[in-house]
Amino acid sequence: MVDLLQQITRPELNRGLEGVVVDESELSDVDGDAGRLIYRGYEIGDLATGASFEEVLHLLWHGELPDEEEFEAFVEPMVAERAVDDALLDVLAELAERDEEPMAALRTAVSMLSAYDPEPDADPEDLEATLRDGRRITAKIPTIIAAFDRLRRGEEPVDPRPDLSHAANFLFMLTGEEPDEVAAETFDRALVLHADHGLNASTFTTVVIVSTYADIYNAITGGIGALAGPWHGGANQDVMYALMDVDESGLDPVEWVERTIEEGDRVPGWGHRVYTVKDPRAKILEERSAMLADSTGERKWHEYTTSIEEYLTETVGLPENDIAPNVDFYSGSVYYQLGIPIDLYTPIFAMSRVGGWIAHVLEYQEENRLIRPRARYVGPESREFEPIEDR
Repeated sequence: MVDLLQQITRPELNRGLEGVVVDESELSDVDGDAGRLIYRGYEIGDLATGASFEEVLHLLWHGELPDEEEFEAFVEPMVAERAVDDALLDVLAELAERDEEPMAALRTAVSMLSAYDPEPDADPEDLEATLRDGRRITAKIPTIIAAFDRLRRGEEPVDPRPDLSHAANFLFMLTGEEPDEVAAETFDRALVLHADHGLNASTFTTVVIVSTYADIYNAITGGIGALAGPWHGGANQDVMYALMDVDESGLDPVEWVERTIEEGDRVPGWGHRVYTVKDPRAKILEERSAMLADSTGERKWHEYTTSIEEYLTETVGLPENDIAPNVDFYSGSVYYQLGIPIDLYTPIFAMSRVGGWIAHVLEYQEENRLIRPRARYVGPESREFEPIEDR
């Protein structure tokens, strides 16, 4: 009878918070069965093809797309925050010398940004101060990533250019050359596509941290830490390594897939925790991958991905088992065609998703409640204590 009562009164166990709704949000909605993603009511396809990343940041942070005057007022202060302190560059140089992982370097640098905040010790309950600091972090992350990469290659960091967009400026600081229109537009769209995606692991981590009224620097540092895990932010790297394996194996993509499946391995970039059909973001990046291939003349990466998708969907029929291409399946090759080093793929994911993290922080703290879940205890019920000398 006691065991039966315990089973009745114990709360339901949902590992990984599977299916648990913990809050309401006006920011983004993911319909996995329909393959639909919206930001504040706007279809992701419309935003990715018609709005810049900066416009989407304004939408997420302020609730509406800006008009021209609002856009200028929004962008100007963020552009002014792009540069980082020389002392921080010195730390990045030391991390590069020690062969630190890019995500770890980014985590360290973002944590340090609070030391250079011109308005330190802001009240965590002051949402205007949170937004100001979030804008500062968002502006500086591209500079941090590009500077770290150049320093580890033995090159001097490139100063940000105020006349370039958020996306184009990053590619400029990374390569030292202004990107062409196709490259800049493609990367801008990739940032839009990754800006928010519901209450994912890194976003939830960020919200949990600010629910304690820790400041935004702590929260974003925590989000970066959560994103660093390969089950969340690193999948597009695996996709590119797989495509390179296709290239080096001498097999055509179909033969490579068949070998992979026969060996019991999975094809990276397929399947998603939410989507049961093709990720809408993957559809957009597939188009951009084709445009990049036309622009550069290097078509093999695009052809590998499309051949693999065609085989898995039309021949193997994986979508019947609720498995389809996710955003990582195409973002990996897109970033590679843009000349971005593979181990920077997750840092640039953070460069985009920070916009969503900040939006969720602002939304949650409008009606803050400390997030404090419980675990079901399954250990011993009663044990007799003995002093150490009697054990």
